[in-house]
Amino acid sequence: MLRKLCHPGLVPPVSATERSTPRLLLRTYRMTDADDWLEIEHDEAIRQGLGWPQRTTVEALAHLRARTHHTVLRRPGDLLVLAAEHEGHTVGDVSLHLRTVAAATRTVEIGWLLRSAYGGRGLATEAADAMLDVAFEHVQAVLVTAVVKGWNESSAKLAVRLGFRLVAQRGEFTTYVLSWEDRQLAHRTVLRERRGASADPDGVLP
Repeated sequence: MLRKLCHPGLVPPVSATERSTPRLLLRTYRMTDADDWLEIEHDEAIRQGLGWPQRTTVEALAHLRARTHHTVLRRPGDLLVLAAEHEGHTVGDVSLHLRTVAAATRTVEIGWLLRSAYGGRGLATEAADAMLDVAFEHVQAVLVTAVVKGWNESSAKLAVRLGFRLVAQRGEFTTYVLSWEDRQLAHRTVLRERRGASADPDGVLP
């Protein structure tokens, strides 16, 4: 008789907790987010970027309900999602998909989405940067990947801004990778740029 294979999991599991950034509250989804969630579902740029189907209201709310349950990373395939709340409205979210759990190769895939009406303000960068802290500090990932559709220029630029390196292009998808070392280098670069801007009376902080 074949024995059922048991995949090792994270010990302890990583559970979703609230995180604050200068302009955002990152938290788990709740059904009271329904109005804002419907705006997300109806956002053409989000649907195209993620390949979502056009859902009815009932289907969209079922999707939201499913998202409220994605709160723990334990085994490969698990998804953790944090809604991004800005000035009382859910404007998008960030997520981590656990791909492998072995300590030497632990990998998660990060995802992000932001309502078009809130683009151009750095909110997606702020949310994704906070989620990378979760990936490296709490999940203790060795690598974080990001998969972007080739035409999605804004997400590609965001990945590069966060320190990701392009490693593969397959069909319509582009894969980026970020290691802990890459992230530290990106942080040092940002700090140097900010110090340089502060020293220049005409400089503008990013």
